[in-house]
Order: sequence, then C-alpha cells, then structure tokens
Amino acid sequence: MQLTIIMIGKTDKSYLKEGINEYIKRIKKHIKVELNIIPDIKNKQLSQKIRKQKEGELILSRLEKTDYVILLDEKGELKSSLEFARFLQNKMNISVKNLVFIIGGPYGFSHDIYKRSNGVIALSKMTFSHQMVRLILLEQIYRANTIIRGEPYHHE
Repeated sequence: MQLTIIMIGKTDKSYLKEGINEYIKRIKKHIKVELNIIPDIKNKQLSQKIRKQKEGELILSRLEKTDYVILLDEKGELKSSLEFARFLQNKMNISVKNLVFIIGGPYGFSHDIYKRSNGVIALSKMTFSHQMVRLILLEQIYRANTIIRGEPYHHE
C-alpha cells in the first residue's frame, strides 16, 4: 500500500520541517509514503468559500479514482492510536492501493472534497494549525506501523 499525504501550502517552520523529515524517514522503513504539497492560493482577497473551492479543485486534480481518501478535520471521527493502527491494518488487508490523507488549508475543505472522501478523521477535539497537523499525523502513522509490527514504541 502507498500512503499519500496531500496538504495545502508549504511547511515554513524549521522545527516542523525537521520533525516531518524524521517521521517520513521512519515511516519509509515500513511503508511507501509521499508528501504532495499544493501551493497556497496567493490571492488573499478571495473569500473563504472561494479559497476552499479553488483549493478543492487543486486537490481533486491530484486524486485518482481508486484512491481511498481520508480527510483530517476536527469534526471527524476520533480514534485512539490502537484504533488508528487497526484502521491502517484493515486498509492493508483489503489491498487499498493508495490511502490518501488530506490536510486542508486554514479554512477547511470545500463541499466537493467532502463528497469525494471515504471518511473523515479528527486527530483531537482541539484545533491545530494545518502545519502542526502534518507532524502529528506522521507521528501517528509511524506509531500505527510500530503497533502493527509489535515494535516497542507505543506503550499502553
């Protein structure tokens, strides 16, 4: 299975870049992972609705019909680390070719992106910056892979 993480905008904080690179390196020992960065919409005068729509069009252009798409959204389903590991294991077991996680911009997702998704997951009831979510998601993907393999990273 391939994991793809689509995100709006580049990561500009060096401490986040360092953490993201560390977890990408760790994850690649277990599974293929690719970051797909969509540039920020530069026109800051656009309304939130129009920005979400334009971001949505760019996201949709990066998806294949067979992709299994999960949105990261604070209104999504909460999962423990063990539940998230079981979720990933299930997608591997049913031979999902490409599991795509999408991290939206600061205003969330357009209606079309919600329609295209196969599910919505929340990392917390709290709100995080979309740049922080990248690092948190990658750490949880790494944690899930160590749980699946019985490696000593996660402690119950």
